[in-house]
Amino acid sequence: MSLDSSHRGGHAFAEPPGIRDEPLKFSGDNSFHRELRQRVEAEFKRTGTRQRDSAQMYLKTTIILATFALSYVALVWFAVSWWQGLGLALVLGTATALIGFNIMHDGGHQAYSRHARVNRLMALALDMVGGSSYIWQWKHGRFHHTWVNVSGHDSDIELGVLGRLSPSQPRRPWHRWQHIYLWLLYGVTALRWHLYGDFRDLISGTIGERPFSRPRGWDLARLLLGKLVFFTLAFGLPLMFHPLGTVLLFYTLVSAVAGVLLALVFQMAHVVEEAAFPLPDASGRRIDTPWAIHQMQTTVDFARDSRVLSWLIGGLNFQIEHHLFPRISHVHYPMVARVVEATCREHGVPYLTHRSFAAGIASHYRLLRRLGASEPAIDGMPVPVLPPG
Repeated sequence: MSLDSSHRGGHAFAEPPGIRDEPLKFSGDNSFHRELRQRVEAEFKRTGTRQRDSAQMYLKTTIILATFALSYVALVWFAVSWWQGLGLALVLGTATALIGFNIMHDGGHQAYSRHARVNRLMALALDMVGGSSYIWQWKHGRFHHTWVNVSGHDSDIELGVLGRLSPSQPRRPWHRWQHIYLWLLYGVTALRWHLYGDFRDLISGTIGERPFSRPRGWDLARLLLGKLVFFTLAFGLPLMFHPLGTVLLFYTLVSAVAGVLLALVFQMAHVVEEAAFPLPDASGRRIDTPWAIHQMQTTVDFARDSRVLSWLIGGLNFQIEHHLFPRISHVHYPMVARVVEATCREHGVPYLTHRSFAAGIASHYRLLRRLGASEPAIDGMPVPVLPPG
């Protein structure tokens, strides 16, 4: 039983042949990270708990997938009124987000099972609901998890010209209203994955500003087959029983619900006032902070006392624990959090958290407003941008 070693020593992910070497690395004393790993390892041994292959997780998977299947079948074949369709669309959109938060997320991070095939199968749940587990692994699993909140490296904070999520990103005139309009755009998050984003990344060979290794062979086949399955579920089967306008309306509604939920939960962890937006040193090749400290500075937990919320969103309210130990199943994050918080106190490392989900939402709103109202990062706005060192 060993802890995740994807960031051992604080170095970035190794990229496959054909991708330019990534120069941005972390430096500094890694003793805090080593101590964390040892203590969390000891806690799992003391309690006799397995880090993966949890019966609780398998039961949770069954409940979520059953909810998704039943709401889909009821919406397509049994709904006979607009209010029935509306209610089922809300349930189906929520179940879609729960698949992403729980099943796919643990599988994609190899946190679901000790067995690679099980993890791969669970990760493919994202392909079933319209995304691409292959592209997600690059965009989120590698680029985001390694370089959190570093503009130009963390593709999760890149919205192009539509939004300014980091003080180091250029400000456009329309960003002054982003604290209003971005909430609406969050609703098209899933739609963009389904219809444009994954295809754009596949064709261009880039995710945001970053090149990645295009899928080949079975990886490409799984991506394309996943899209075929999704489009069959979203359009093919419903069009056999309903007019085009009705199908498009409910597809949009389901996708909007899923998109808003997905966007909000992930934004609450990093794009908030308390999170830092670190800058590389003058060479542009190094961040003078150990990797684990970087994760602590750029990540914020929220609503840790809410068991219901934690169950629904796959423990992503424990984002600090997830970033430090991405290969541990999220059902164990409350236990891990106790160890992490205690270790932070002993080492004098800040442990950032919001008491509630509403507090996180408010902090995100305030940051969007401040980023939209100010000039670029060097204007001295009081957003926590960490200089080198």
